[in-house]
Amino acid sequence: MKPFSSKSLIFGLGLEDFYLENDKIQVNLTVPSTVIPALHIDYDKLTDHPFRPEKASVWLNHVILIEKLILTMWIQKEIRLNARPRGFHLITDEILQQLPELSSVHVGMMNVFIKHTSASLTINENADPTVREDFERFFNRTIPEDEPYYRHIYEGSDDLPAHLKSSVLGCSLNIPISDGSLSIGIWQGLYLCEHRNQGGPRTLMITVQGE
Repeated sequence: MKPFSSKSLIFGLGLEDFYLENDKIQVNLTVPSTVIPALHIDYDKLTDHPFRPEKASVWLNHVILIEKLILTMWIQKEIRLNARPRGFHLITDEILQQLPELSSVHVGMMNVFIKHTSASLTINENADPTVREDFERFFNRTIPEDEPYYRHIYEGSDDLPAHLKSSVLGCSLNIPISDGSLSIGIWQGLYLCEHRNQGGPRTLMITVQGE
């Protein structure tokens, strides 16, 4: 026997109640036999759960043998964002519109990865648009164009500064999920940081892990 390494919420059991034997998940129930029928009834209610086991049986020795139990859901989806002008743009709603599967995740994490080297992602103020305007002004002054020491200038004055801004801000975000929604603050929004004058459509890879 070897310990089971995943968390389970079934019957309120703890990690110590699970173990693997012959590639099957087993659950030790240290309860009186009079409780078994009630547990079995609750177990039957799991048939509507998105991570339900395909088959199970209750043993008299208070062990449930679960032949297949999926405790963790993985979703991976590539989405395309509409082309935007240079600047900082709210994209929270555009992402959620293309990710209806999120509503089935009770608790989890979402990773958002941008597949480009001249744009980036961040989270900040979602109400006042002047915040995003000030972000653009700040980064343009902090990382200016046409510095005499730049060598990577093949695609114009905004070429190298776009790469530098992308590395400063980062290419991915990790966001918690609670009850089918992003668990972000009321004033927080996801930004696409477009650093090119003509960046075109941008591609994101979304990866969700949860239960």
